[in-house]
Amino acid sequence: MSGYPVTDLAAGRLAELTADRLLSSWRLDLPALVLAVALGALYGWGVGRLRRRGAPWPPARTAAFALLGLGGLVVATMSSLAVYDHVLFWPAAVQNVLLDLVVPLGLALGDPLRLAVEALPEEAAGRLRRVMTGRVVRTLTFPLVSTALVLATELTVYFTPYFATALRVGWLHELMYLHLLAAGCLFVVPVLTREETLPSWCTHPVRAALVFLDGVVDAVPGIVVMTHGTLIAGAWYLHHAPSWSPDVHHDQQVGGGAMLDIAELVALPFLLAILFQWARAERVQTAALDRRLDAELATAQSPEPGAPPTADRVRPWWETEQNDVAAGIRRHNESH
Repeated sequence: MSGYPVTDLAAGRLAELTADRLLSSWRLDLPALVLAVALGALYGWGVGRLRRRGAPWPPARTAAFALLGLGGLVVATMSSLAVYDHVLFWPAAVQNVLLDLVVPLGLALGDPLRLAVEALPEEAAGRLRRVMTGRVVRTLTFPLVSTALVLATELTVYFTPYFATALRVGWLHELMYLHLLAAGCLFVVPVLTREETLPSWCTHPVRAALVFLDGVVDAVPGIVVMTHGTLIAGAWYLHHAPSWSPDVHHDQQVGGGAMLDIAELVALPFLLAILFQWARAERVQTAALDRRLDAELATAQSPEPGAPPTADRVRPWWETEQNDVAAGIRRHNESH
């Protein structure tokens, strides 16, 4: 990775953000890199452990975890978004919405908790199950609570001194990254992966409704930021805005619009994932019901020990039904 992009040495500012620099400008964020490497190593260890046992793990889940989850984390914290987030508001806004919406979705699609339960030794897996079904986790991941926490986190970031202070203080900026990521995971991960942490009434149809509601709620911060008359971290951005940047008010409107667009785009694959799980669960239940009915039919047709052999254990309906049609068929058969 390279550091900050080429700067205008005379002005002492970052060079203008062009389409080329949007793709080529990168900087190292050591805490974010350590987190991404640690998560990737743990996930890879779990997949490798299952493969050594001969147990398959879906490649699509690994790809979602690595590309959308860890890849989104790297893009949010080390790409041009991170390079320019101290001089323009919209890259910071995109960063934050990636961390609390897109990255949690990618991590959840990888189903890391089920992977951990299946890969860990039995005793450690039991401890993890107890933690995930404990009162604290169940309270924090209760759908309405976790949705409120995501909304409260986003509004707190933008409409308190939190964000402006994080721009000045490096460690607080890293903590804000982690805060946004954790808040997003509290809602997305249980809804997509861990049914044990959800209430019994939270069936797939209810979860689909909750995801739709969450998409509406996630649009609120973008709308508020886009229409808010007062500048967010205005003193900072007015002081650090480069000469080539748009008007600071326009910059904030662009950032709010980007937040809104990304939130609505993420809601669609999130909802599709829930609908896919719902359809798969219905197929599994139908197959199980078919197997049970087949077993019951086979039992009914097989003779009991000591019973005289019979050609057909299932009697025609007209021999058991008590109505005029059945009686007529019985009389007709008897006469012939």
